[in-house]
Amino acid sequence: MEHQQLIPVTIVTGFLGSGKTTLLGSLIKNRQSRRLAILINEFGEVSIDGALINDCSGSDQHVRIHDFPYGLIAYGEDEHFLPTMRAIAERRANVDHVLIETSGLALPSAVMEQLQTPELAGDFILDATLAVVDTPLLLSEQFDRNPADNTHAAVQDSVAALFEQQIGYADVVVLNKIDDLDEDALLAAEQRVRDRAPNVRFLELAYNAKLDTRLALGLRLHQPAFSPHGHKFTLIQAPGADTPTLASHTRLNGHSHSGLANHSHGLTTHKHFHEQDPGWLSFVLRSRDAQDAETIRQALVEIAKAEPLLRCKGFIQLADPDQSVLVQGVRTRVVITADAGERSATGSELVFIGYHLNRQPVAARLSELAGTAWK
Repeated sequence: MEHQQLIPVTIVTGFLGSGKTTLLGSLIKNRQSRRLAILINEFGEVSIDGALINDCSGSDQHVRIHDFPYGLIAYGEDEHFLPTMRAIAERRANVDHVLIETSGLALPSAVMEQLQTPELAGDFILDATLAVVDTPLLLSEQFDRNPADNTHAAVQDSVAALFEQQIGYADVVVLNKIDDLDEDALLAAEQRVRDRAPNVRFLELAYNAKLDTRLALGLRLHQPAFSPHGHKFTLIQAPGADTPTLASHTRLNGHSHSGLANHSHGLTTHKHFHEQDPGWLSFVLRSRDAQDAETIRQALVEIAKAEPLLRCKGFIQLADPDQSVLVQGVRTRVVITADAGERSATGSELVFIGYHLNRQPVAARLSELAGTAWK
C-alpha cells in the first residue's frame, strides 16, 4: 500500500519578545497558496499573540489558528497538543503545512519529541526549526551569563541558559530587529550566535521583521535524504566552534546561509528536554479606566527598571471607547502602536512575564504611575 505524504511541520522558537509573532504574521500574509494550520503557545492565561495572528489571517479560510495559552506546548502536562495534531491529520486534505510558535520560555525539543511518537510520526515530519533572535538584545550582552553588576544574576543566568538551548536546537537562526544595525553589528551578532550554537545550519536576516517564505517553509531539512531543492544559496564552509564570521554579508544578497553541513544533533538527542523553571511567572493586570498611552509606556519602563520584568504585552483602552492600542515591551524597551484589530471596548489588559516577578508590587506601581486602577 502506498504511504500517504507526511505533513511538514515548522517550529518557530525564540526567547520572550524576539518577534516570533510578527515574523509569523508576515509568513501568513505571504503564504502564497499554502493552506496552514498554526499553533500558538503563550506562557500566560490570555492569548495576546493569538489575537494578533488572527488579525493577520483575517477571514482567510485556508489559515486555521489553534491557541495554547497558559502552559508550555507539548510538555508533560499539555493534554491538548496530541488531540489537536490528530485533528489536523484527520483533515490533511486541507492542510499543506503546520506552523508551531512555542512560548518564549519553552524549548522546541518538546514538540520535536512528540513528532517522533507513534501517534504522530505516521502523519507529520519536522521540516525545520527556526529560532528568532532579538539582535539588539543579543549585542547588548543581555543573553550573557554572570553580569558584571550581579544585581540580577539569577535572572541573567536563567535567561542565558534558556536562550542558548533554544538556538542550540535550531536548524535556522533568524536575526530579527536588525533594521538599525550596520554591517559590523551584524557580523558581531553572527559571531555571538556561532559561539553559543556552532552547529546551526543557516543564519538568516529578517529586515522589517519579514522572512522570505522560501527561507522558512519547505526546507525539508529532516527528510531522510535531504538535498537543497531549487533554492540558490552561497556555500560556505561547514560551521563549527571555530567558524569565523563572513567578511561581508553583501555577497549573500540580504540573507546569510552560513554553511550546509550534516545535521549533527539528530532528533534522538532531543528526547530529554528542559522542564519549566518554576521561577518563571506570568500574570495579567486589567483596568476598566481610560488610559493615556504615553503615561502607560513610561510607567512600564520604570517598572522594568525596578522589577525582574522581561516581557509585557497587551491592549490598552484610550479615552475614545472605540480606540485601543497594542503594547509590546521587552525589558525597558516599550513600544505602543495602533491596534489593527477590531476589539470591543472591554477595558485594558496587560500580560507580564518575569523571573520571580511579584504581582502585587507591579500592580501597585502601575496604578500609581498611570493614575488609574490596575488589578
